[in-house]
Amino acid sequence: MFQSYSFVGKYWDLFLKGMGITIELAVISIVLGLILGIILSLMKRSKIKVISLIAKMYIGFIRDTPLLVQIYIVYIGLPMVLGIDVPDFVTGVVALTLYSAAYIAEIIRSGIDSLPMGQSEAAISLGMSKRRVMTDIILPQAFKNILPALGNQFIGNVKDSSLVSVLGISDLMFSAQTVRGSTALGLQPMLVASLLYLVMTWLLNSVLAYIERRMKASDRVA
Repeated sequence: MFQSYSFVGKYWDLFLKGMGITIELAVISIVLGLILGIILSLMKRSKIKVISLIAKMYIGFIRDTPLLVQIYIVYIGLPMVLGIDVPDFVTGVVALTLYSAAYIAEIIRSGIDSLPMGQSEAAISLGMSKRRVMTDIILPQAFKNILPALGNQFIGNVKDSSLVSVLGISDLMFSAQTVRGSTALGLQPMLVASLLYLVMTWLLNSVLAYIERRMKASDRVA
């Protein structure tokens, strides 16, 4: 049985390289998606109808269409809009960022809506600007409430990054497919890739759980 996995020693470097690219894709798209998600959530809550409508249309389109379709739209459309060739890695980052931002925006919006309105009204009555109320009071509390949901979205980013392999990006899934073609093995390379994805998501889960424990501890001290 173990002889069928003898290819791992020969192709281990390829798997590790693919794992590194997958981590890069996930981390960059998570950070950018979080920033864009905050902006979208505030746009959707805006009292200016045009701004709110743009955010709602964008979020609705992203959530109601497959990620794979969005990857191809970005792959074909981005060079047309910019008028230059766009590296495949950048295309993958942009597609994953746009995709995750829509879901993060809804998570943040629900976190903000779950907070009592009285807090905002009290802070504004004390002379704080709406911007300071949002950044200093509302968003920090909302992030504590939505951390588990954000964590699930971040883990989803790691797994969803496998779809960018259709662009030829040498991520973990692309590496597994390359090994399949070189070894004529159908299942084993995919099982190795699955194990590596499991390791990445477990580590991310552990980091998020640690952050959540620290936040709860700081609440008890406060």
